[in-house]
Amino acid sequence: MKFILVLLFCIILYTDTLAKKQKLRDEIEKENVDDDKKDELDLIADDEAEEKEQKNEVIDEEEELKTPKVESEKKHPCAGHYCGAGRICALNDQDEPICDCVPQCPVETDERRKVCSNHNETWSSDCEVYRVRCLCNKDREECLKKKYNHVHVNYYGICREIPDCTKEEMGDFPRRMREWLFAVMQELARRNELDKYYMKLEEEAEQDLSLKWVNAIVWKFCDLDAHPEDRAVSRHELFPIRAPLLAMEHCIAPFLDSCDLDSDHIITLVEWGTCLGLKEDEIEDKCKSVRKKQEEKGK
Repeated sequence: MKFILVLLFCIILYTDTLAKKQKLRDEIEKENVDDDKKDELDLIADDEAEEKEQKNEVIDEEEELKTPKVESEKKHPCAGHYCGAGRICALNDQDEPICDCVPQCPVETDERRKVCSNHNETWSSDCEVYRVRCLCNKDREECLKKKYNHVHVNYYGICREIPDCTKEEMGDFPRRMREWLFAVMQELARRNELDKYYMKLEEEAEQDLSLKWVNAIVWKFCDLDAHPEDRAVSRHELFPIRAPLLAMEHCIAPFLDSCDLDSDHIITLVEWGTCLGLKEDEIEDKCKSVRKKQEEKGK
């Protein structure tokens, strides 16, 4: 009996050892498979952090400009002058700030920096894409092709075959998008990374479920409408929501295209809300900048 018990113990121990080894091999294989995705997400996080830092720098510079300065302490004319992607602030003959095309982009050796454009062409970086777009918009000789007047980044990484979005998938996409936007808003609130004004909108949505989707949809529109704050979201302003998701969520591109109802390359709040399934009477401009102007007029 003792021999049998010892034998059973050895068998159990041996089986458990095999199971642990197999689990370890599975984890290693999973790590290898997920490496590329993790690298892409790390890169996206780095880019978002860098973009947030640049926005904060512009805001700080604008605040400094509001404070009277003596002549010797005057800021450079380009301080606080925002230029879009592929452009840089320069001075004209009257020493006035203007936005000119970036002379050259940094040489990129990191494969993760490659991007796929809306023409299904792989570029070495997003800087190269928007530099060429700028050159074409200004009719410069360096413009490679006229079609690049509206070139933009479609998604991160080299171009690949993206599956077609089926009719059924497209029909269900607005619901999934609404749920995702609210989940993101919730998570940012939980991490205390929402502006105080939008934190209140999130709290309202938590307390009143009828505002769950409404506030999340309006918040994201306000978040995308960055430079300039013109109550419309351009193709470039859609980049933060389109590029990181397209390789994983193939319906995002045709969905965003469908939101531009009049095909003028910008999406208004009404178009955005309608596209995501809101009723006309639910679409209200609650952006912080709009409410601030309303409050100032009321004083």
